[in-house]
Amino acid sequence: MNYINSLIIKTALFIKSHLTCLCPAYFAQGNLRNIVQECCKFTAHHDTVILSLSKDGKRNSSAPGFTLLEVLVATAILGIAVAVVLQLFSANLRALSMSEDYVKASTKAEVKMREILDDSKLVEKAYTEMTDDVYRIDVMITEVQKDRTMNIDVKLMEIDLIISWVKGTKDKSYALRSMKVIKKEI
Repeated sequence: MNYINSLIIKTALFIKSHLTCLCPAYFAQGNLRNIVQECCKFTAHHDTVILSLSKDGKRNSSAPGFTLLEVLVATAILGIAVAVVLQLFSANLRALSMSEDYVKASTKAEVKMREILDDSKLVEKAYTEMTDDVYRIDVMITEVQKDRTMNIDVKLMEIDLIISWVKGTKDKSYALRSMKVIKKEI
């Protein structure tokens, strides 16, 4: 019985909301209007839904619901909000990808710098090497402060390391610089 009651209520709501707006002439004939009014009386009697019809069969302005303009404005606002959220999400993904590249590059650069600093016999030189995953490492080792270390038995070596890679169409790079004091060979 509850299923039939809810079906009658839904049918009455459908008829009232759609046909009254689109075709008020149907309500002038009487039969359909009487059916809707009976449904309205039935639903009002059972305190589930109260429908309002005016005497001429047109939709009452105080009837609940949204106008088409309200629905369009709400949809437009929702669309703009979703677009903004998607753009922020996209920007975050790009930043995450870029930070991942820089973390990989800095890790490789630090490993290479550690290898160079572990060498006890550094000499002035410059060289380039490529890794398996398309990183290019440029190393330049130079002696600095020669005039200040001339009278002592150590020399100061500066190590410049630049790791570079291509991301999309842009060249990216990360640079490290360190110094090491080594004994002069006599």
